[in-house]
Amino acid sequence: MEIKDIIYAIIYGLIEGITEWLPISSTGHLIILNRFIQFQSVNNEFFELFLVVIQFGAIVAVIFTFFNQLWPFGKNKATEEKKQIYYLWKLIIIGCIPAGIIGFFFDDILDQYLYNDITVIITLIVYGILFILVEMIIKNKKLKINEVKDFTFKTAFIIGISQILSLIPGTSRSGVTILCALLLGCSRQSACQYSFYLSIPIMFMASLLKLFKYFTSGNYLVLSEIMILLTGLEIAFVVSLFIVNFLLKYVKKHDFKIFGVYRIVLGVVLFVLLLLNLSIF
Repeated sequence: MEIKDIIYAIIYGLIEGITEWLPISSTGHLIILNRFIQFQSVNNEFFELFLVVIQFGAIVAVIFTFFNQLWPFGKNKATEEKKQIYYLWKLIIIGCIPAGIIGFFFDDILDQYLYNDITVIITLIVYGILFILVEMIIKNKKLKINEVKDFTFKTAFIIGISQILSLIPGTSRSGVTILCALLLGCSRQSACQYSFYLSIPIMFMASLLKLFKYFTSGNYLVLSEIMILLTGLEIAFVVSLFIVNFLLKYVKKHDFKIFGVYRIVLGVVLFVLLLLNLSIF
């Protein structure tokens, strides 16, 4: 195993931990990162597995952060509190159904036709513009929903439908669900929180599906690959802990326009580099 690969795994884990939760697209950034640094001792099949499975580290960070709100069992939990947690899980399941079904049947097709630089550039810019427009639209509107516990099943399902768009690289799963929640009258904090909750089953199942396909295709993991995976997972977990808490505090006093501007600038820069046929592509 190349020592460089461990360093690269750390960098990939760092980028995953930051971009998975900020509405700027983790997949898009990882595609871009792959133009700069590529693992030396692994094949393409493992690399595709790595990009999906390191998300599991980010999921564990969310579970760790919101464990008390998500775990209904325990002697100290009152009956009413348990009911609220069960209701929350119903909201999560309802919100995951649309993207879960589409992702299961069309995952390979979407990867084949949309996993490319042009798609990422377009989605970065388009959703960047949408973030700015949505913030302008909701600026003077009264909030309808302040907390996730006030979500209805209809609200959860509509946000779940929007999550289908996140299957397109560069969109950002958190970004599209937050946008939809804002348009439905949810507070920024509840939009972020519900987006985090939705990630748990979706990303967990995506990781399992990728592992299943990897091993049933006759592949296996050697020690060096296991070490690379674990390194990426651990870094993604630690970084995600900070980012999740940062975003929840940030949205209490700020809007999402800065993320929209960032997406537009990054998309334009990448488009110029593509036109100039520079080394990143």
